[in-house]
Amino acid sequence: MLGDGMRRTVRVVALVAILAAAIAVGPASAGAQIPLPDDDPFYVQPDPMPDVPPGTVLASRPVTIKGLGIPLPFIKAWHLLYASTDTAGDPAAAVGTVIVPAFKAQTSPRPLLSYQTAEDSLNMKCAPSYRMRLGIEKEEPLIYSALLKGWVVMVPDYEGLESLFGAGVQAGQATLDGIRAAQSFAPAGLSGAGTPVGLMGYSGGGLATTWAAELEPTYAPALNVKGVAAGGVPGNIENIARNVNRGPFSSLYLAAALGIARAYPELIDLDTLLNEKGKTAAAQISNLCIEQYTIPFAFKNINDYTTVGDPLLLPQVQQVLALNTLGQRTPIGPMYVYHSILDQLIPIADVDALVADYCDEGVTVKYRRDLLSEHIALAATGGPAALQYLTERFAGKPAPSTC
Repeated sequence: MLGDGMRRTVRVVALVAILAAAIAVGPASAGAQIPLPDDDPFYVQPDPMPDVPPGTVLASRPVTIKGLGIPLPFIKAWHLLYASTDTAGDPAAAVGTVIVPAFKAQTSPRPLLSYQTAEDSLNMKCAPSYRMRLGIEKEEPLIYSALLKGWVVMVPDYEGLESLFGAGVQAGQATLDGIRAAQSFAPAGLSGAGTPVGLMGYSGGGLATTWAAELEPTYAPALNVKGVAAGGVPGNIENIARNVNRGPFSSLYLAAALGIARAYPELIDLDTLLNEKGKTAAAQISNLCIEQYTIPFAFKNINDYTTVGDPLLLPQVQQVLALNTLGQRTPIGPMYVYHSILDQLIPIADVDALVADYCDEGVTVKYRRDLLSEHIALAATGGPAALQYLTERFAGKPAPSTC
């Protein structure tokens, strides 16, 4: 382990290494020898799934995490294939990346941070387990900031092997099982069920984080959760869909609708719901990451893709929306929630209402309504305060409340 006096030097070395990589090696060449998840047998779910508890590690392998093309220094990392549960309650496998730093943590037992990225896509090539190997995961700076604190970090592919973007139950369960898998993985050096756990994520990652917090008391009640930090939380996906439709972020409506439909094929039949234009769009967007599909599918009307006037009004769609709307359970706390008042995707009123519900249920919540940002900017500017909130919870300091 590295002592406290070396941390500043390590930060400088790491930054220099990352900047050098930006000049010397491009992301495309960095991934030249790394197979796509669709061509990688590690991402194949066992058939049949073994009869083991959720969170059981099914397979593992060491991997190299890169920043802009070169390996990140002072860490070791592994891919874990672990048992989880799908939206129907059936056994399913998921993949996560557990990262162990050389730095010593300031508190004991050593904390574990479950960090949920904003994956927001319909293809496994957009999952963090793959993108971190290429060095193109946009949230790596925040992840590395947590590693510098000496925390072990678990980054789950919480959308599952079928990339079920927008399916909250799926995301929450895969996140919680990733925590259980990391705790039991001996090379991570954690303290099993006694490991202090924090959860963090923004936007799509905030959805997974908050769903995990709501599901933890019933799905994984043995976790030693010390704090939850979630920003840009998509609390009411129906309201978000109506808000972004026809606007610059209308692509998110189509992508999330496709991901949720994948999660509930018994309720939503895309063959009958999508017209020919919709089926073509679905095939295109399903092969793209969010950075690639946002512009081509901007300013679109979802009704142009469907065989019905307003798909949100269909009874089966309303049923699925009800299953995937936050605020119906009392989450594990304490929580730090942050959201931009000027958020152009997720109405601030929905987050206000969600936080009010949590407060009414007795959860200790610190709520930051940010005036000087919008959705994209707060993803970066809000991260340090979220990490500081979790740092204080791991240190045992009383959790603040704005309830």
